[in-house]
Amino acid sequence: MPYFSGPEMLIRIPALLIAITFHEYAHARVSYALGDPTPKWTGRLTLNPISHLDPIGLLMLWIFKFGWAKPVMVDPRYYRNSKTGMILTSMAGPLTNLLLAFITLALLKLDTFSGVAASFIETLFSYNLILAVFNLIPLPPLDGSKILSGFLPGSLSDALAQLETYGPLILIFLVYFDIIDIILEPLLFVVVNILDALTGLLIF
Repeated sequence: MPYFSGPEMLIRIPALLIAITFHEYAHARVSYALGDPTPKWTGRLTLNPISHLDPIGLLMLWIFKFGWAKPVMVDPRYYRNSKTGMILTSMAGPLTNLLLAFITLALLKLDTFSGVAASFIETLFSYNLILAVFNLIPLPPLDGSKILSGFLPGSLSDALAQLETYGPLILIFLVYFDIIDIILEPLLFVVVNILDALTGLLIF
């Protein structure tokens, strides 16, 4: 049975589209701000979800709970410092999701929403949290691998890049055998506690 079935679909799909769209838009916006015109040329400087969706990735997500968006094409040659530029561009997506998770958690703590609205905000919080943490895993082609690569010396960076071919297969293996949950759960626990503490400083 598809993951997005029944009434929950009306909440899950918009929440997922928002999380994915802001994630990809952040990559495009930061790369463009660093001097790379590629995101503009390829039509990625937009919050229109259609511009960021990959049909096959969306179908996989619908059926198997594992999918992907259309990667934002960037050209590091336009950056003043290619390594720093790639680190900043790669961090932009997960950090944007963490910001959205922070905002939605704060809204939930205000306790002014109920019913469908509260369910939507809670789902939006969950998707942004998971998308941020998942993408920070240092395995190609996830953002975490590009961030890590920027801090590694040339030989190790090249070795990590060579995993790009096998990365998607490794991810499918991790998801299929539920190994990804073993990796994500402790990380999600830590991030949730940090966000809880930060929002607690603002909301009494």
